[in-house]
This record gives sequence, structure tokens and C-alpha cells, in this order.
Amino acid sequence: MSNIRNNQKHGFHLVDPSPWPLIAAFSALMLTFGGVLYMHGYVGGDLLWKFGITMILFMMYVWWRDIIREGTIEGQHTVVVQRGLRMGMLLFIVSEIMFFFAFFWAFFHSSFNPSIALGGVWPPAFMTILDPWKVPLLNTIILLTSGATVTWAHHAIVWGSKSHGMSALAYTVILAIIFTGLQVFEYVTSPFSISDSVYGSTFFMATGFHGFHVFIGTCFLAICLIRLFCNHFTREHHFGFEAAAWYWHFVDVVWLFLFLSIYWWGS
Repeated sequence: MSNIRNNQKHGFHLVDPSPWPLIAAFSALMLTFGGVLYMHGYVGGDLLWKFGITMILFMMYVWWRDIIREGTIEGQHTVVVQRGLRMGMLLFIVSEIMFFFAFFWAFFHSSFNPSIALGGVWPPAFMTILDPWKVPLLNTIILLTSGATVTWAHHAIVWGSKSHGMSALAYTVILAIIFTGLQVFEYVTSPFSISDSVYGSTFFMATGFHGFHVFIGTCFLAICLIRLFCNHFTREHHFGFEAAAWYWHFVDVVWLFLFLSIYWWGS
């Protein structure tokens, strides 16, 4: 750490040359081309997109492994670097807010102006809507509880209590898995599908992408649990966990808006 500072004379991280960005770009290209070829019935298209997604998953592992190594063993994540990482994560969450804003816009636009084909009412007259006070309410309680446990984990890390941090993170991951299981159950037993009018399409697009974000957040928190077990986090240096916690709180807030607007008000 001292040698790096003496040589650089600044706190920024000059990244070493890496093959992963180039390989990841070609992997994404193979995934895209393979997906298009597969959907158009070309021979070998399925093999190409499967190889592409396998390579992307491999690149995610080795690239993030190197970043963890830079931040823990090499000590490259100085205060200046951490400030930049925080800003990058915040901007990423803002972009995700805009992503979900489009789905809410589509839902409210259709609900405030129901077409004649829908019976002139919202929800559509011919549809059976899910009861918001059953599985959706239970999922809301579970997700809000997970937000409390991840905050507990954050305070435990700040106070240097590894055992409490691991317990809280484990509870958070378990609650997240339960939430996903209930969401799958709701989809399987739903009386309508994504092809049932604009209500079905906006419902499944908004809740489905939220479920995908829950899955990503669950993986994020599970990796943080492993890293906490391996002593990668300290009281002062634990941005990897902070990023996961911010992302999880974002998922919580989006679900609250989904529950209030689509499940409750939309029903």
C-alpha cells in the first residue's frame, strides 16, 4: 500500500491491463447474435447464445474476483476510489429508477384512460384480479423485514460484530428466497397471463422485472455473506456491502410502489 502511494502520488486507481473487458464484449456479441439466430430458427443459434451467456457468467466471476482482490489484498480502493464507486452505484440506481418509471407510466396511462375494449373501466371488466391482501401483503411484510435485517447487518459491520452481521445477512437472504418463492407461486396460480390485455402486460412486466431485481439482489447479498465470512470487510472499508444494501433498499421501495399502485389501487 505504501509503495503504491509513493509511486503514484495520488489516491486514484490506475487499473492494470486486463483481457476481461474485450472477452466480455465478444461474449455479449455472441449472446446477442445467438439469440437472434435462435429466434429465427437458424441451426446452431442455440449453441451460440448458450456459449455467450456461459462466457458472460464466467467473465462476471473473474472480473469481480479481480476487483475484490484489488480492494482487499492490493489496497487499491482508497478514499478517492471509494467515493467514485459510491457515485457510480448511485447513478446506476437512478438509471434503474428511470427503468421502472416507464412501467409505472404505462400502467397509470392505461388506468386513467381505459379503452372501450377494456369495458371503459379499470381493471378490465372481464378480468379476475389478484387479492392484494393475501400473497402481495405477505410479500410486502417479508421484503420490509428484509430491509430491516440488512440495515441490522450494516450496523453490525460498522460496530465490528462479525457474528451479528453474518446472522443478519443470512436472515436477509432467507427472506429474499421466501419472497421469490411466493412470487413464483403467485405467477403460477394467477387467473390471468401477460397476454390478457394491457393490464396483464403491465402487471407482469413491472412485477416480473422487480422479481428479477430481487434475484440479482439476493445473489449480491449472498456474495457479501461469503465475503464477510472471509473477513473481506472492515469497519471502515466495506463498500461492497454498502452497494448491496443500497440496491436492496431500492428494491424495497420499488415494491412498495408496486403494491400500492398495481396491487391495491389498481384492483
